[in-house]
Amino acid sequence: MISPKLENMKNVLTNTEFNFPGQVSKYKGKVRDVYTLGEQLLVMVATDRISAFDVVLPKGIPYKGQVLNQIAAKFLAATADIVPNWVIAVPDPVVTVGVACEPFKVEMVIRGYLSGHAARTYASGGRMLCGVKLPEGMIENDKFPEPIITPTTKASVGHDEDISREEILRTGLVSKTDYEQIEAYTRALFQRGTEMAASRGLILVDTKYEFGKKDGKIFLIDEIHTPDSSRYFYLEGYAERQRKSEPQRQLSKEFVRQWLIENGFQGKDGQQVPEMTETVVNGISERYIELYEHITGEKFQKQVAADTLVRVEKNIRSFLEKQE
Repeated sequence: MISPKLENMKNVLTNTEFNFPGQVSKYKGKVRDVYTLGEQLLVMVATDRISAFDVVLPKGIPYKGQVLNQIAAKFLAATADIVPNWVIAVPDPVVTVGVACEPFKVEMVIRGYLSGHAARTYASGGRMLCGVKLPEGMIENDKFPEPIITPTTKASVGHDEDISREEILRTGLVSKTDYEQIEAYTRALFQRGTEMAASRGLILVDTKYEFGKKDGKIFLIDEIHTPDSSRYFYLEGYAERQRKSEPQRQLSKEFVRQWLIENGFQGKDGQQVPEMTETVVNGISERYIELYEHITGEKFQKQVAADTLVRVEKNIRSFLEKQE
């Protein structure tokens, strides 16, 4: 289906270069621009950049940053009783301000179903993933007997790498006490996310969580349960599609990865990103908005401004002034 043209394309936010009072550093991630103010505060701007296979694609996706930031804010608030999180305020639809923590050097990936990277590993004959033995006789998108945790290293540059629990503890990337705690948090968060998704007619297939530490206390950091960090299926029709070995209807960034794979790109040396036409860009944007509305049950309110950069900076500065 050809997507209708989205308004305000010129205000897609792909880069920021702010300079705030007390700013000591700026980190540009694949998707977020993160400003550190003093020793206590992080200002995280969710841009409209999009990445796949650890490569930032050449065009931004309208409203993507707003979708990610607002979904993350909703789920962080809804899980604060499970684990404390880093959020202090959301002063703009694409901005979260929070406590600066020292991140653990692993990301906690948890999978309820044989999908994505796990399915590709399985299809190639692999039956071990991050030290976890995978059952025989599964087909893509089957549910695991119970969710499995398949951590990755957190690379500042390049690809994150699979790693086992045993390797994490052996190398001291995370202490045994801390790892057991973040593992328990991961399972509890996934259970809550699963229940919230089910209430909206969705299946939370897999996701990842990041944790950090401040003053000896563990915090949940970054985003959670967004289409960039998670995969969702529609609950309706799931069993029938599995019975027929048909692809699942899903709401996640996997459709972007599949589009890239089909067009000969998996982030490998020498491969070129396929052309991102207006139809492709608008279609991706609409899928992100669709996920927002399904997972939150709320109508997405597009934040259109004469100048998005000006709006974002104004709202951040207004928040900071109130903290003085």
